[in-house]
Amino acid sequence: MTSQEITDTLKALFGHAVEISEPESWQVQLDNVRLLVLLSEDQSWLRSLVSIAPAQEALPYLEQLLEANFDETQETRYALHQNVLWGVFQHSRASLTSEDFKAAIARLLTLQQQGLSASFNRLAETQIRQIVQAAKLQGQSLETTLQTLDRFYQEGVMGEIDQSATQREQILAAWQYQLERLWNEEI
Repeated sequence: MTSQEITDTLKALFGHAVEISEPESWQVQLDNVRLLVLLSEDQSWLRSLVSIAPAQEALPYLEQLLEANFDETQETRYALHQNVLWGVFQHSRASLTSEDFKAAIARLLTLQQQGLSASFNRLAETQIRQIVQAAKLQGQSLETTLQTLDRFYQEGVMGEIDQSATQREQILAAWQYQLERLWNEEI
């Protein structure tokens, strides 16, 4: 892709939101998204990136983020740099097509919109599976496990101190849904 093709592709996608800082640098500023497109010093590589979250917020999900890099992020990757979690796409400029560039931008925007929620959900499911496994090893039934969780919330071992009864019921309903969903799976 030439610099002009990059500009044309970005303008076709984002219109007047495209800012060209230098011949090798583009920025797209939308409501919640800032997309950067940079060329390497020798202009042979293109890098597109969006910020996703502060690194401190992402660190608890590092394992899930790396697994996503392996299985799910396709042509994009998660990366940490300067205390920020980024969505990054890098490609040789010589072989990059407009269609591939558009697809990568769409994927970056998806990563940015998801934020850390997908990683949180994977971590939560892993932990719920561990609870199910531990309960089964102790010979507990699903009902006994739910009663234990309810007791933990009532005693303040789990949940917030100033949590209302309605909030506790909503959280316990979510626990029940997840435990019922995973209870009969082979773990």
